[in-house]
Amino acid sequence: MITGPARPLPLDTRKSANAQFRADVLRGLRAPAKRLPCKYFYDEAGSELFERITELDEYYLTRTELAIMERHGREMAGLLGRGCMLIEYGSGSSTKTRLLLGQARDIAAYVPVDLSGEHLYRAAQALAEEYPNIEVLPLCADFARRLALPGSRSRPARRVVYFPGSTIGNFTPGRAVRLLRLTAELCGPGGGLLLGAELQKDLAVLDAAYNDRQGVTAAFNRNILVRINRELGADFDVGQFAHRAFYNAAAGRIEMHLVSQRKQQVHVGDAEILFAAGESIRTEYSYKYTSSDLRDLALAAGFEMEKVWMDERKYFGVYYFRVVGGE
Repeated sequence: MITGPARPLPLDTRKSANAQFRADVLRGLRAPAKRLPCKYFYDEAGSELFERITELDEYYLTRTELAIMERHGREMAGLLGRGCMLIEYGSGSSTKTRLLLGQARDIAAYVPVDLSGEHLYRAAQALAEEYPNIEVLPLCADFARRLALPGSRSRPARRVVYFPGSTIGNFTPGRAVRLLRLTAELCGPGGGLLLGAELQKDLAVLDAAYNDRQGVTAAFNRNILVRINRELGADFDVGQFAHRAFYNAAAGRIEMHLVSQRKQQVHVGDAEILFAAGESIRTEYSYKYTSSDLRDLALAAGFEMEKVWMDERKYFGVYYFRVVGGE
């Protein structure tokens, strides 16, 4: 269990993460259609900006999901079962997790998984203090890769992954199936998945959520360039990249881009990247699903749907899946 102040990331871990960050950035910027992985939004500043986004009038998603959790959290916690190791993907500040931990019984351990290490350890420290009877084992890692879980003091009876916030929408359907297959493997027989997902809705509602009047989402989008400048020695003129978010109806997804306002060249360390005026960097996909879509994705990965909870407008769903063949 975490004790004492939040731990900084070990130096070798930070070096390895920085090397991977650089490799992913250069691979994306050298692609014919430039892109950056959205997982790199969440440095310290990016995490804080996202918390601000969740409080915006236009951004219904977090408060809708929280309302579902508040209404049905006891039932969800009951499905976890006694002696469960609860593993959370992209834990962030773990706000929604408290609605599970506060009502679950005999949780063996809670494993928050996140790439933003310093933010992760601070949130884990707070949870360890709030729930002293639960062993909190933070894991700084990319949950889209195979995970090596930390050992816990007591042997868990089962594993359940909690994947809130509709982050599943940031993966193409093929990649989503691969992630869910890894999750089924991680959970094993008797395991489960509690998944939050944003559902299809009116386009005007979607557009307002990704193009807020205060420009917080635009700042969040541009912050990935600020991070690249700071951590990789790049020289992006951040003001020369405009935020653009729109719904791609053919693909069924929101796309976020940063659009170069002029012809320019950018250096990432000693690598030179050329931009034409109007050329964009795609920074995020966000697929919007139906319950049928999600059932099919999960089934292809080895899960079957057991329970779903939705808000009255059917903007958002929280789904409980169990591993096929599990007890």
